[in-house]
Amino acid sequence: MNNREVIWGEMDRLTKAGLSQLGYTELELERAAELTYQINQRKSKEDVVIPAHVYQRAEILYGVADFVGDSLKLSRLCAESPAKKIVFCGVRFMAETAKILSPDKEVFLPALEAGCSLADSITREEICKLKSEYPGVPVVSYINTTAEVKAESDVIVTSANASKILQALFQKHDRIIFLPDEWMGRNLARELNKKVGEELIIHNGKCIVHEGFDPGAVEHYRRQYPGVKILAHTECSPALVAAVDFAGGTGDMLKYIKNTSASSYMLVTECGLGDMARAEFPDRHFIPMCRLCPYMKATDLAHVLKTLETPSSEQRIELPPELIRAARRPLDRMFELST
Repeated sequence: MNNREVIWGEMDRLTKAGLSQLGYTELELERAAELTYQINQRKSKEDVVIPAHVYQRAEILYGVADFVGDSLKLSRLCAESPAKKIVFCGVRFMAETAKILSPDKEVFLPALEAGCSLADSITREEICKLKSEYPGVPVVSYINTTAEVKAESDVIVTSANASKILQALFQKHDRIIFLPDEWMGRNLARELNKKVGEELIIHNGKCIVHEGFDPGAVEHYRRQYPGVKILAHTECSPALVAAVDFAGGTGDMLKYIKNTSASSYMLVTECGLGDMARAEFPDRHFIPMCRLCPYMKATDLAHVLKTLETPSSEQRIELPPELIRAARRPLDRMFELST
């Protein structure tokens, strides 16, 4: 089999995975196939695993990823994998979480610019100031935070388990600090019937993707598409969350689609989840209302291949052992409270 036939075979694999359905042209498929083939060949010869967040480019999700999911799921799967090297297709805080759960493994972030507006919205100094203002009050941090912020927290939560864990903590505490996502905090306060600023102390961090959605557009789309089910991430504003049919994390949204039947669906979140939903549920109709995350889309196949071939010291995630131990503690606490 010559090289041309190999690339054609790889293009066929990517087509069957759903890329052509997502609008990839033949030229784009060919370019992607040349890289995915090289990456998978290289990966098969090395002790490496490639996790990819659902907001990543579709050619990464369906071309080279070993695991696809949200940040915590990916980190746990990496910890269970026998591979000693992790090339994390996501953003920096996710790669840090993978390092925290797999301290003996090498972890690499392909795109150095893959940060996170939400994780960057709070620093270690700010969380320490909050702790001094509210002594003895437990600090609950969303997983979209840096390793340093995690290390200063009492419990870490995800969008899927935040409500359950806060309910458990409120049984023993009258007041809780939740950070850094202001809108998720307000959504949780309303759900749990808690007063913001008194019972639930929140920060003012926001995700640049989810803060841009207009709640007023929901009714417009309902009139335009009768029977549509509108789903939103809980990082969206409380006004928008109150107007949709379902609010949750990425995994929860996909489960909702799988377990329901509607004339159409609208996913109010990063565009990558919509691409994944269209590939996973080709028989469903999806109406676009999404925004691209520049950080998530910073990683491409060329970055991944270069990381496998010649990784730089800047791409390697290095955390001091004492920071790993401190940041692991609130993650373990989350596992205890969410089971």
